[in-house]
Formats: sequence, C-alpha cells, structure tokens
Amino acid sequence: MKKRFAIVFAGVLASSIILAGCEASKGLETDNIKITQYKEIEVDAVQKPEEVTEEAVEERIEMTLASKLETIEITDRPVKSGDTANIDFVGKIGGEAFEGGSAEGYPLEIGSGAFIPGFEDSIIGHSIGETFDWNGSFPEDYGNADYAGKDVVFTITVNSISQSIVPELTDEFVKSVSEKSKNVKEYKAEVKKQLEKEGKENYENQLNSQVIQKVLENSEVPEYPEDEVEKMCVETIEQHKTIATYLNMEYEDYLQQNGFSIEEFEKRVENDAKESIKQTMAIKAIAEKEKIKMTDEIYEERLKEMAKLYEYEDVDAIKEAFEEEDLKDIVLKELVVEWLAE
Repeated sequence: MKKRFAIVFAGVLASSIILAGCEASKGLETDNIKITQYKEIEVDAVQKPEEVTEEAVEERIEMTLASKLETIEITDRPVKSGDTANIDFVGKIGGEAFEGGSAEGYPLEIGSGAFIPGFEDSIIGHSIGETFDWNGSFPEDYGNADYAGKDVVFTITVNSISQSIVPELTDEFVKSVSEKSKNVKEYKAEVKKQLEKEGKENYENQLNSQVIQKVLENSEVPEYPEDEVEKMCVETIEQHKTIATYLNMEYEDYLQQNGFSIEEFEKRVENDAKESIKQTMAIKAIAEKEKIKMTDEIYEERLKEMAKLYEYEDVDAIKEAFEEEDLKDIVLKELVVEWLAE
C-alpha cells in the first residue's frame, strides 16, 4: 500500500463553479466553499532577503567543515585541552559518595565547561590508564543547594583519549563535497549562490504561507463531507497508535506525554482534517476559476524538485511511494499559492 503524503489530504472536488461576484469579483463561491476574498488580500510584510556577505559564506563553510570532522584515537601522549577523554570518576563529600557524583565511561571534552571549575583542567597531562585524585569544591551558587560551596574529592581514571580533527578548506576537500566546484574560489561562489537561493526561497515560503492562511480565514465550508473527515481522522489516529506501539507505550500514555488527553487529541485531529479539506477545496476552486493549469511538463518538473528535496532517487521512486492524487494536490497547491502571492 502506498503512503499518504503527510502534508496533504485528499479533498473533495468542487462539482461546479458558481460566480458569486462578491467583494467586487475578489471572491468566489462553489457548491462546497465560499471565499469572500482571495484577490488583492493584505498580509503582514515579509522581510526580503539581505545581501549575502563574505562573513555569511565563511560561516556556512565552517559549518560544512565541522560536519566532516574526523575523530582519531590518541595513544602516544597525555590529555590536552580540546581532547575528549573517556573517564571513570567517583566523587565524595566528607568521605561519602553522593548521588550523581560517579560515572563510568564518560566522554568529556576538555575545556567544554561541563563540570565544576578545575575538574576538567585536572585531567590535562594524565595518560591512559592513570588514576588520580582531584580535590576541589562546588561553587557557592551551584544549582543543588545540598552541594553548593562544599569540598569534594574526585577519583578519576583515564580510559582513552581521542581528538576531533576539522579538515582544512583545500581544493581536494572542495572536490569531496561539491559536484560543481573544483577549487576553493569556485566553492565560495557556489556557497554564496546557494545562500542567495535559500534566502529567496525562505522569503517566498513565508509570503506564500501568509497568503494561503489569509485565504483560508476568508473561506467558509457550509458542510464538510463526513466520510472524508472520518477517513482522514482514522488514518491520523492509527499513525499515532503505531508510533505509540513502536515506543512500547499505551496510546493514552503517549498522548499524555505530548500534552493531550484522548478527547483533546481527537478533536485536534478532526479540526486539522477539516482545515485540510477546506484548503483542498479552496485551491481547486481558485485554480478552476482562474484557469490555473497543471500541465504534464509542470507536474514532472515539480516532482523532480520534490524528489530531490525529500531525497528520493528519482521521480519514479516518489511516484511509487505516494498516491498520485496527493502528489498532484501538492503541485496544484504550489501553483495556486504562487499565483495568489504574485
């Protein structure tokens, strides 16, 4: 069985378009939905993308370099700042071990500030297999009042040492992460172009989101198709029951953990289903009224973009995975919302 696309539900086709002439022809009305206004609507201003700076390019490249870091095991020297030391430790206050003060096989990045002042520095200079005591004290403003300001002794054993190496930005590195660029200069230009594209897409997505939301606020569905609402609700609820089972939880406990009672959640699901149906009705009604056509060429091109976005091998793979009706609904929505925003 093919999956249903999570962001789209199959809607109900408007049986016929009846021109309403409301709001000086800025709205429409069909047998199933009334939209008081969809043309020339006003939405909050969306900030246009700023110019991409060299600093932004460098920051993105640094993120890419960091994502490709290598971890190597260190065996021929003691711990240095910046290393990750795998340690066992036992902490004692007044000669007695205390809750949360002991662990085995703990990976600690030296210099991270994860432990009380002095603890991490005490590990520097020690080698694998060494066990030593460190005498320190908890800060006066320590979060646990029972330990604040008290002296503590930690017995620490170094199990292993590792170091994370961030690669350098070289032509060879560029070739390993880019299909287009052959050297650092080309790669920086590529990254700048990508950031510009992302800024433009983010602007358009924010604008489009506001536009369709405003249209839906201006829309009214006299009567929702009960069978379609029920089908969508059952599908969604079953998905969450499956997740609960996967997590080895009772359905009710799973909902409570996410802040819902069964009644609250199922009411939310029903409202979301109706909102999805309203959106589908509105999109199809506007498309028919304004003669917004989805040609085979446009459909295939948008599926290529969608397959890339959702990391499918190709268009055939995404067609195999999802219902065709859902895919067509997505593409039609994109075309209509872009038209509305324009």
